[in-house]
Amino acid sequence: MTAVPSLAEFSAAAESLSEVISHTPTELSRALSDIVGAPVLLKMENLQRTGSFKIRGATYRLAQLTAEERSRGVVAASAGNHAQGVALAAQSLGIPATIFMPLGVPVPKLLATRGYGAEVVLEGETVATSLRLAAEFAESTGAVLIPPFNHRDVILGQGTLGLEIFQDVPDVDTVIMGIGGGGLIAGVAAAIKQAAAEAGRTVRVIGVQAENAAAVPPSLQAGEPVEITTHPTIADGILVARPGDIPFEIIQELVDEVVTVTEDDIARALLVLLEHAKVVVEPAGAVGVAAILAGKVRGTGKTVPILSGGNIDPMLLQRVVSHGLAAAGRYATVRIPLPDRPGQLAKVSEILAQVGANVMEVLHTRHGHGLQISEMILQLSIETRGPEHTQLALDTLRAARFEPEIVAD
Repeated sequence: MTAVPSLAEFSAAAESLSEVISHTPTELSRALSDIVGAPVLLKMENLQRTGSFKIRGATYRLAQLTAEERSRGVVAASAGNHAQGVALAAQSLGIPATIFMPLGVPVPKLLATRGYGAEVVLEGETVATSLRLAAEFAESTGAVLIPPFNHRDVILGQGTLGLEIFQDVPDVDTVIMGIGGGGLIAGVAAAIKQAAAEAGRTVRVIGVQAENAAAVPPSLQAGEPVEITTHPTIADGILVARPGDIPFEIIQELVDEVVTVTEDDIARALLVLLEHAKVVVEPAGAVGVAAILAGKVRGTGKTVPILSGGNIDPMLLQRVVSHGLAAAGRYATVRIPLPDRPGQLAKVSEILAQVGANVMEVLHTRHGHGLQISEMILQLSIETRGPEHTQLALDTLRAARFEPEIVAD
């Protein structure tokens, strides 16, 4: 049985990290507070150095290495945040670092990892391949392998985030965060619950996973970590098929609830954070807010979702915003069959302009299955103010004897 780290150990870790990490802000979100019916404060770890909480665990783990271990260098495998955390931690401590990353890793994350001085090896199609190669490299060279979540030192480092939350919001009721391998939630739960108990209080800790990569609920049901078959998710930072053994024992003991969210929920949360909180967050960092918006979490007091990272590829952000608009009923693709004669496109455009719908994209084609020679298809991407406005646009088109239909994503 894994012993839960003590409050004194978390405090010592926080002191050790004080010169390396930033104490990130915790800020009130009025928009989310209105939804929950209780104050919601965002722990903005997306503003952390390297753009993620991972720098905490990586730095504390490396700081515990002996002089002899440091001389051998460190190795890690990651598609993003853990890679940057290890690279910066190694640079600050003067330790040689080698990072294995899969082919196709987002360019900003690759450049950032190299910018922190690590030697990056691009090989393999998946993170699983990178992990295997990193382990082989450690075996052949003697370099110390730095795991992303399954190590007590890593959990201690991540748990310092929980101490910051309790320091900033001592009357916090609920803390919500994403779960991948479990290092963050294990550390935060252990740290904040002990800090609260010392103050004579209790704090709820709720974990969130993407539906397409939810390994923790079946693991909790089985009473041990189980490996699942994952499916693609925009929340790639928590795309983990099996929770770590060490964090899982702490999750079993201390985490109050684990919920799941859909891809649409995550996209909607990113859009809300952009529009209302004015912050850029990666999908994995927004799952706590997604759970709130989806009604999966109801706060009875001050609620703190952790925005665990902000490293999102600009191209993905563009796609996610479009998807989020569609999920919120503010972006729709409409298909309209038309007679092939002049003026039809102008009529449709005029009707949409009258109701205030904004045409974003137009596809006008005479080619398609089942079309007669005298027919064509008009496909429009339109931006509206919401589901009711979209329905008004469709009803107005139908009143003008057009036959629009929504095209599913």
